[in-house]
Amino acid sequence: MVLEKILNKESKIGIIGLGYVGLPIALEFARKVKVVGFDINAERVEMMKNNVDPSEELESKDFEGCDITFTHKLEDLSDVNFFIVAVPTPIDEYNQPNLRPLLGASTTVGKVLKKGDYVVFESTVYPGCTEDDCIPVLEEHSGLKFIEDFKVGYSPERINPGDKEHTITKILKVVSGCDDESLDVISKIYELIIEPGVHRASSIKVAEAAKIIENTQRDLNIALMNELSIIFNR
Repeated sequence: MVLEKILNKESKIGIIGLGYVGLPIALEFARKVKVVGFDINAERVEMMKNNVDPSEELESKDFEGCDITFTHKLEDLSDVNFFIVAVPTPIDEYNQPNLRPLLGASTTVGKVLKKGDYVVFESTVYPGCTEDDCIPVLEEHSGLKFIEDFKVGYSPERINPGDKEHTITKILKVVSGCDDESLDVISKIYELIIEPGVHRASSIKVAEAAKIIENTQRDLNIALMNELSIIFNR
């Protein structure tokens, strides 16, 4: 059982991508269980080893009391059984989603994926991306079969950058899994660090849609305030 092994510190949680989303998650989990923080940028990894957040969101004291290994080496992920992918999904010059970081991270995880492992994606994506784009990459590089050999979930990041009050542990987490068993395991793992608990979405696509709606609402609110500011100034 993945959850029991993680709680007993026989196995580790691996965070792939240590930007403003991945690093806070990694440090929060590392207060409870063993964590491997993986980033392809060796320079950033060195900074984090010295308790420096390259995104300048966290202070050095936030690194204290954490059971975490920072690395850019693939072999350091060999004893991870629960992967969380938190890489950015920027857009290209045509305003289309640029999935390269996400597919690159899926390739990385696929190379070290073992039977019984879990992979949870946190990156902002459109409904269907996890199942249609990411899972085939995991299968291709691991030689394993989805659901039969490994489980996948999606839990959108809900971090508000710069907000010191509504931090990751204080915001309700939306979680989803590929089946009932995975939903239960993923929920219980996130409940280790999320104080308000989790909302169990009915499917991966529903959780992906929830993230898109949340981002759209935020963008519309900002755009509306900007328009009102221009109008009122006139």
